[in-house]
Amino acid sequence: MSIEIIGPEAEALLDWTVLTEALAAGHRLPRAEIGDTFLYRGKDTLLSRAAWIDGLGVLVKAATIFPGNSAFGVPSINGAVTLYADRDGTLDAVVDFHLVTKFKTAGDSLLSARRLARPDSREILLVGAGAVARSMIEAYRSAFPDARFKVWNRSPAGAQAMEAPGVTAVDDLEAAVAQADIICTATMSKEPIVKGAWLRPGQHLDLIGAYRPDMREVDDEALRRASIFVDSRATTVHHIGEIKDPIARGVMTEADIVADFYDLESGAYARTSADQITLAKNGGGAHLDLMTAAYILAAWRGR
Repeated sequence: MSIEIIGPEAEALLDWTVLTEALAAGHRLPRAEIGDTFLYRGKDTLLSRAAWIDGLGVLVKAATIFPGNSAFGVPSINGAVTLYADRDGTLDAVVDFHLVTKFKTAGDSLLSARRLARPDSREILLVGAGAVARSMIEAYRSAFPDARFKVWNRSPAGAQAMEAPGVTAVDDLEAAVAQADIICTATMSKEPIVKGAWLRPGQHLDLIGAYRPDMREVDDEALRRASIFVDSRATTVHHIGEIKDPIARGVMTEADIVADFYDLESGAYARTSADQITLAKNGGGAHLDLMTAAYILAAWRGR
């Protein structure tokens, strides 16, 4: 079969709910072999991720994360995705990096919200006003069609730029957190922004930013009050500040993580009471990119 070159036009073929089902199905296959490398130059990051899932395929994804690019009007995250056939290792597809990243990142968090957020959630707070926050509006609306969104950003102009029907900018973060059913953080903060003292029973926190060991988005009190879930223990516990830092300081232990996506089938990745505060750390991982890219390839070939 010929090599597929899949660009952003494939987005019209994709469905958020079907994607989450594909992610869940991917975790019923043999556990992924994954390998990550991180290189740093000041605030800049080179992240290379590779995954092999027996029965699904092989993926290599390289990403550069340059936070200062916004000053030049250039995307802060760039890269390439290559997908290889499981049967013989031949190149199946080169898939648009931004398409895979958008649907992997938002689909990961949507899968958590579908399992952990209260089904009657209506008020959703987005902390951060970048591309990920915009993707999360699309994703959340597929599962919570009646949701109303509020956006808080360090720069009020960023939040105001996102205003649209059903989306309102706010400047009082504490009040917005208290009113939200779902709180989604998508920032590059090195210091906690959301405080555990602001939380109330029944909320769901979806933490997407803080992808480096020196980053945090919520404080220790939030971790103490919440039931903690991660998409992948392998890509969060020893690599991401939101989990690594509090474990190192004795605030929590690895045993405090209730479940990851490999526990979906057992039913452990789930809310157990209406009053429970759930917290899901979206750490990503090449295996999730692989599941997402395989879904995109299938949709493209079936068009």
